[in-house]
Amino acid sequence: MRCPFCKIDDDRVVDSRASGDGFAIRRRRECTQCGRRYTTYERIEESPLRVIKKDETREPFDRRKVLLGLVKACEKRPIPIARLEAITEFIENKILEEYESEVPVTYIGELAMGELKKLDQVSYVRFASVYRDFQDITEFVDEVKPMLSSGRRKRPARPQKGRKGQKRS
Repeated sequence: MRCPFCKIDDDRVVDSRASGDGFAIRRRRECTQCGRRYTTYERIEESPLRVIKKDETREPFDRRKVLLGLVKACEKRPIPIARLEAITEFIENKILEEYESEVPVTYIGELAMGELKKLDQVSYVRFASVYRDFQDITEFVDEVKPMLSSGRRKRPARPQKGRKGQKRS
């Protein structure tokens, strides 16, 4: 394994254990050259799962694309990357349970939106606006309306500040 930091192909395994789902082995490695540590995952190589895109073309399933889509939707939101990795793992496992060789991209998108809707409404709307390819503002409003009517939590009002950061009386 090449070190992601110094690119030298000389490391040692410091720790090895099964991942949370039991379908991968998590290995903690240390580069013998620079001394930095990094994590790798070893998975069973299965028959390649292919994604059926909206235009009917097919391409290999790539879990990194799912994770990158989630990361982009959650940009500048208080969501840890570990949570997005867990969602990606959940989506991948769900796909492997339901589909053997080909999965529609719509199924992947709906799973991602479902998880984002539970996690963070702003991230959900960001993802949905790209995924659903809204053509105008009315489509966007139609997507947001159910969330507004479902009884949103009200934020506590922030105290008004006067000049020089002083609170008004």
